[in-house]
Amino acid sequence: MTTIRDVARLAGVSISTVSLALNSPKRVGAETLDRIQHAIKSTGYRVDPVAQTLARGRSSLIGFVSANLSNMFFGDIRREIEHQALDHGYFVLIADSSGRADLERALLERMEAQKIAGIALATNGHGAEYAAFLRDFKTPIVMFDQKVEGAERDFVGSDNPLTTTILTEHLLQLGHRRIAFISGPSGLHTADERLKGFMDTMAAAGVDVDPSLVTEGGYTRTGGHTQAMRLLTRRDRPTAIIGANNMMGLATLQVMQEMGFRCPEDVSLAMVDDVPWSTVITPRITMVVQDAQKLGELAAQRLLARISSPEAAAEPPQDFILTPRFVRGESTRRL
Repeated sequence: MTTIRDVARLAGVSISTVSLALNSPKRVGAETLDRIQHAIKSTGYRVDPVAQTLARGRSSLIGFVSANLSNMFFGDIRREIEHQALDHGYFVLIADSSGRADLERALLERMEAQKIAGIALATNGHGAEYAAFLRDFKTPIVMFDQKVEGAERDFVGSDNPLTTTILTEHLLQLGHRRIAFISGPSGLHTADERLKGFMDTMAAAGVDVDPSLVTEGGYTRTGGHTQAMRLLTRRDRPTAIIGANNMMGLATLQVMQEMGFRCPEDVSLAMVDDVPWSTVITPRITMVVQDAQKLGELAAQRLLARISSPEAAAEPPQDFILTPRFVRGESTRRL
């Protein structure tokens, strides 16, 4: 049976150098790495993941836990984290908590029991008790998109109040005052922050918000559809609707089409986050776009640093906040 010692002998390097090449290839010189890879191919050496885990005290797996993998935004982040992880000799174990904090906690505990190296987490939990659970968790965690105050973990996300501030200001400039807002689940970081951006911007403009026009769609297409239907069947329907994420925004456009409303002639629409093929959706929706690729890149880099560098592991947690980008479509118009 071929061993790592055989690879090292053929490549003319130490066993520790072969191990470094397998676990952190970017830390090995190009010429040395090429010799090692050639030796691995020539000998037919295969890494034993169980033995590797026992030797290092952790596996070559990185966990990715999200609340809703059907949302394309999380798919883009996952893809970038996978690419970064593979470049550093790690594979990604993907799990979907379905928006359930109890399932998310069970997934995290199972991953820790498997001695997973680290976890990228878009959490659905919140509150002091959940913050304490994350704070005391032994495995390195980097949170992305969703933040839990008091968890004392690195966080990578966008300026969420700014996402809805931009959209609200845009609609106000077009003359809209009766603006509805379909929010995410109360208590979630992004949902609360985006609602705050909307409410603060309306208040700053001196516009009273009708509380009945602020509703919760749960960040799901089903929830968005239900709430959009409720808003658009009112006699005093809003002149514009903001969906706090892409799923609810698309659901609102679907309701408009089902009910025979013209967008934006009858009702204007804006949302947070892009979707694939958005340029062929009619009308193209006005939106604020987060840089999912950059979010994934930063989350992966921070997690890999925490895993591989004692200095980085000892650093206090940091927040990395990106500025979103406004994309004006054809779904909003002046009153």
